[in-house]
Amino acid sequence: MLDILFSHSYYYRLDPKQWKNKTPFPPLGTLYAAALLRKNSFSTELFDTNLLDSPETIIPVLQEKKPKYLVIYDDGFNYLTKMCLTNMREACFEMIGMGKQNNCIVIVNSSDATDHYEKYLNVGADFVIQGEGEITLLELINALENNTSLNKIDGIVFKKDNEIQKNKSRAVLQNLDELPLPAWDLVNMDEYRKIWKQSRQEFTLNIATTRGCPYKCNWCAKPIYGNRYNAHSPEYIVNEIKYLRKQFNVSRYWMCDDIFGLKPNWVQDFNTLLKKNKLRIYYYIQSRVDLLLKEDAIDCLAESGLEEVWIGAESASQKILDAMDKGTTVEQIYKTTRLLQQKNVRVAFFLQFGYPGEDQNDIQKTIAMVKELQPDNIGISVSYPLPGTPFYDKVKEDLKIKANWTDSDDFDIMFKGSYNTEYYRKLQRFVHKEFRKTQGLNALKGILKKPQLSDVQKIKTIAKLLYYIPSSFIDKIRLNQLKNES
Repeated sequence: MLDILFSHSYYYRLDPKQWKNKTPFPPLGTLYAAALLRKNSFSTELFDTNLLDSPETIIPVLQEKKPKYLVIYDDGFNYLTKMCLTNMREACFEMIGMGKQNNCIVIVNSSDATDHYEKYLNVGADFVIQGEGEITLLELINALENNTSLNKIDGIVFKKDNEIQKNKSRAVLQNLDELPLPAWDLVNMDEYRKIWKQSRQEFTLNIATTRGCPYKCNWCAKPIYGNRYNAHSPEYIVNEIKYLRKQFNVSRYWMCDDIFGLKPNWVQDFNTLLKKNKLRIYYYIQSRVDLLLKEDAIDCLAESGLEEVWIGAESASQKILDAMDKGTTVEQIYKTTRLLQQKNVRVAFFLQFGYPGEDQNDIQKTIAMVKELQPDNIGISVSYPLPGTPFYDKVKEDLKIKANWTDSDDFDIMFKGSYNTEYYRKLQRFVHKEFRKTQGLNALKGILKKPQLSDVQKIKTIAKLLYYIPSSFIDKIRLNQLKNES
């Protein structure tokens, strides 16, 4: 009999936009928890839902392994889990039911369960762990195994005499190096490689060097790791990279921190250790424009193998950035982007439309910024209210009909915005087309100036102008119609 079957409730196949990308990452948060429980002498296995298409696939595993505990422990490093998508919530509810049908004690830890623990307890979960979960999970299972009191275990919610008991919150873990390396050996890497091969990108694994974010953008929720910022040592991360290189021959990484390299001198020490261990890696990160302008941050990042930075640009309107409490300026977006481009580091923008108070002038500024700065990629969303944020509190009266997206491409604006949902869905497509059109025109100019530098990719980019030019023109007309209808 197995002690603990670990799983999670994110199914890439139930999120068509993400599945189409063909770049899935293993459930890193789940692997941390599994490693800690295994270190403490519990037999553990992983039922990884990432590449599956139905919760029912867990049934034969439950019947064969007969685990005492089913721990549905979501990957808190995957920003998609913070969105509390209803497809994944419903999948989790099904898994809870199947766990109970197979006599498991069911424990859940996720952003959605942290925010809506009563929903999970009401469908049969025995315990919900709120926030950062590894230490809480270990204490909870030890208490259950030893039949000791649950009243003093911080961070758990459960039913007692049909009443919900919510214990006090647990403080976040400060010394992250106390945790063993994630249980990477539980992952079927061959299956991930097959999917990545379809994306035509180099196989990449996800690493978290930190937890939390100290900044206070008023639309950003931090249900798992909070507003505190704690970091693994560079030594811990380099050891993890050495392990992943040796075991799986991986040299490219997605550093999935909310903010990479905030701790003073961390990046510099990391770079030094990589050199000392003769490790040549390639990686990409997400960061803030103000942070990247500090000292020699960009130089050191580029030297250590940085390929691409995803910047939370959000908007080219200072009015909107200030309304978001973003703490950055449009000038910093321009300066940082140009510095990164000079170092041949790819730049990608997260953009957000629909924030309360945004008007046509603000929207046009953002589109103009994309066309002028020519980032390598963009990711567009509409403002999405997450529980526990000032933004959510501001619009929660509008969320009575719908409070969560079905999947990450839902794009429904769930509060009373300047324009309707159809407008923002069309705007997202229009901005992408304008972005690709600008790339094509710039490639054409480059080839006309220096034909010897032409390549297949540039020619493909230019050829796509035949689609993007007329298509974006048609979208612009439709946007004007929708704007007037809103």
